[in-house]
Amino acid sequence: MKRIKILFTIVAATAFLVSCKKDLTGPSADDNFLNYQIPEIPVTDDYNVGAFYYTFGGFNANVKDTPIVGRYNYTNGVPAQANIMAAHISQAKKAGIDFFIFSVRSANKDAANYRSDSATVRNFLNNNAEGQLKFAVQYNLNTGQFGLSPTAPIEKNPANLEAFFSDFVRLVPYLKDDNSVKVDGKPMLFIQNAQNLNSDSSKKVYDTLRARLKAQGVDAYIVGMQDRWTPPARYDLRFRGGTVNALYHSSYSTQISNWDRWYLLPQVMDQAWIYSKQYFKDNFQAEYIPNISPAYDPLITNVNSTNPTYPRSDSGALYQKLCNVAKKNVSSQLRMILIDSWNNWSEGSQLEASKAYGELYLNLTRKQFKRQ
Repeated sequence: MKRIKILFTIVAATAFLVSCKKDLTGPSADDNFLNYQIPEIPVTDDYNVGAFYYTFGGFNANVKDTPIVGRYNYTNGVPAQANIMAAHISQAKKAGIDFFIFSVRSANKDAANYRSDSATVRNFLNNNAEGQLKFAVQYNLNTGQFGLSPTAPIEKNPANLEAFFSDFVRLVPYLKDDNSVKVDGKPMLFIQNAQNLNSDSSKKVYDTLRARLKAQGVDAYIVGMQDRWTPPARYDLRFRGGTVNALYHSSYSTQISNWDRWYLLPQVMDQAWIYSKQYFKDNFQAEYIPNISPAYDPLITNVNSTNPTYPRSDSGALYQKLCNVAKKNVSSQLRMILIDSWNNWSEGSQLEASKAYGELYLNLTRKQFKRQ
């Protein structure tokens, strides 16, 4: 009997020790919700692709590559070198780009730059033989010039409010142009930094803006911008109530400062866009337009930067993944995708053909967004 008790004690102790053994089968990387591959989405119908067009005074000394057309600069809105715009239009057609987006600053608050921006658009129209490309204008909202802040809404200064509205009226000839890109017959009007339009009532401001444009014979399809890496509800007061028809984020794949985001950039962008697209639709009645970039180099503007570089050393593999993230989250109504940029060499985000990578990114863009 004593032996049985001893044996029972040993068995019980062993069972207790086994039950206390450390469990080494916990969560792994395989369990992470970002652990998935972005699928290749075949192109059954062409996507409508726009590219942001930049003007600049010259090339930063830290830019190592050179455009195929040679280095160029803009003087008063027109390239100092002849035929640059014509060459860009030709390359864009090869890439399957449907339209350029030109930034236009305030005619009332920044007249000199407005004239330069207008000259860029005219230069495009003069070189756009037989309407090869469409175009859109993007009003560049400078809150400092309008004195805007959370405590200084635009209605607080009637003169500034009128200047804001009249800026858009000045854009009417572009919106009426036959080459202006349209949605359901409405010319697209982009507003850069729309998230910063501080007002007491965004709906009233946009309703008045639309009325002023309609008085000039223009029923605009307005596309607002929101900051990259911001939750969709952050600017709820700016966009609720149908103020804009569509929204896009400034490019997630440029100005990356967070390494966690960089390591899984396609998946992080995908998850952010899935949520944002649905939120914008449900709460703002606005469509979503994905915006991607071919590359990004922070060392061009800051040689001491420790931020991630989105390089071209992978022969465009990451860019193709981001193209598929864009296709995965495209609006079924618009089927529109934006690329930032056509030629922003100061950030290394350009799509334009270069001496280093040739027409690689032109060809990849056409492959990803146009039927072959």
